[in-house]
Amino acid sequence: MDLGTLIGFVFGLGLVVFSMTHGFHDVGLLKLFIHVPAAMMVVGGSLAALLIHFKLEEFKQLGKVIGRTFLYPIPSVTEEIDRIVLYAGIARKDGLLALESKLEEVKDPFFSKGIRLIIDGFSANTVKDILELDAEVEKARHATGKKMLEQFGTFAPAFGMVETLIALVQMLSNLSDPTTIGVGMAGALVGTFYGAFVANMVMLPMAGKLDVRAKQEYQMRELMVAGIMAIQAGEKPVLIKERLKAFLTPKMRAQIKS
Repeated sequence: MDLGTLIGFVFGLGLVVFSMTHGFHDVGLLKLFIHVPAAMMVVGGSLAALLIHFKLEEFKQLGKVIGRTFLYPIPSVTEEIDRIVLYAGIARKDGLLALESKLEEVKDPFFSKGIRLIIDGFSANTVKDILELDAEVEKARHATGKKMLEQFGTFAPAFGMVETLIALVQMLSNLSDPTTIGVGMAGALVGTFYGAFVANMVMLPMAGKLDVRAKQEYQMRELMVAGIMAIQAGEKPVLIKERLKAFLTPKMRAQIKS
């Protein structure tokens, strides 16, 4: 669970609710912000636009994309370096085939695939090409997920405005009772409020989180490729460790085991 995403949502929602209730002597007036047609227009309209904008196969992944902002474990960089150094020592001592018994411990399919390729005897260039292609395809897939959330954040305010315009037309078509104008105007603006909230408190921040995650994951893939190539080349574990430290910040380098 990504606590940052959860805390951000809870804190942001709390601020919105506080603002909605501030100055109200009657908390029951919060019902003014509950408008089912407006919510349906903002969310439903945005989803409809996404269906038009993206392929159906891509659209079906929207739920998983949103879930990745909450549940998306990225391996520890320091732990991965320690693992690579350990495997390099085993390979130098007992040969690459000795790493086969370690594959069951590897949860990351990318790293597991790389180790399997060098165990099977593929050339260094072939292994590197395959892994780099996998990393690029994965990066492109994440970019599509990020783009969907960004587009959702773009569509939501627009459909909020559509709902507001519809409500205004309905209100202005019946001005026989001036006392209803205030309530009608308030209800009309709820759609705009929903659109702004969904875009700026939900979708656009999540798109940003996915972008950060994708960059972190791609850097991890680069580290793994460099490590796997070094293991296949039979380099000394100490040398591999020093080389892979380039992927770390000075503070993180201190966490690497001596």
